[in-house]
Amino acid sequence: MKYKIAVCDDSDADRSYVLSMVRGWAACAGHAVQIDAFPSAESFLFRYAEESDYDILLLDIEMGAMDGVTMAKELRKSNDTVQIIFITGYSDYISEGYEVAALHYLMKPVQEEKLRSVLGRAAEKLAKNETVLKLEAGGEMVRVPIYQIRYADVCGNYVTVHAQTEVTVKMPLGELEKQLDERFYRVGRSALVNLTQISRVTRAEIRLSDGTALPLPRGAYEGVNRAIINMG
Repeated sequence: MKYKIAVCDDSDADRSYVLSMVRGWAACAGHAVQIDAFPSAESFLFRYAEESDYDILLLDIEMGAMDGVTMAKELRKSNDTVQIIFITGYSDYISEGYEVAALHYLMKPVQEEKLRSVLGRAAEKLAKNETVLKLEAGGEMVRVPIYQIRYADVCGNYVTVHAQTEVTVKMPLGELEKQLDERFYRVGRSALVNLTQISRVTRAEIRLSDGTALPLPRGAYEGVNRAIINMG
């Protein structure tokens, strides 16, 4: 797979340093890459308006008129698959990254070994996002990207998959579970939930990032939290 990568930093020295390490990672891992460099958030967004197919974004937080977090929020309005890696000299911003589902924070000065590890994780996530579930519903085959699935629940002999659109198919929940990956956790007998979509877990329910509340069976609280920790 070829990866399109952007490095956005208003420091010429830092930008060149990160660029050289990204090229080193690509050569070592055997990945084909296109790497573009940008001196500001605005210059990246100008290019992004024409070319919105970037896979990985290495983004400095402290920049000029528009900071990195603000830019990432703008990006997330239309793109939920680009892997965002923040680069910062301060740890104060880390909590803000949760809003834009940042993959990781790298502290300056960036260590090459750490950067290579994070880029490897980004490549793995991108590969997973290409996986598509094929479901037969209403006499036609429906393709659902697995990363878009928030949860699935069962009613009688039917399972409804909740993604960007809802698809209801006649199959046991266990059969669907076999087609999914480690991002999905079985909640009791009636639901599968995408762990990456969970924003909060209480003893009574799981709350998803879109506001959906799923009831949590008695005794399931510890298992869900353990699954979230293990996935991370």
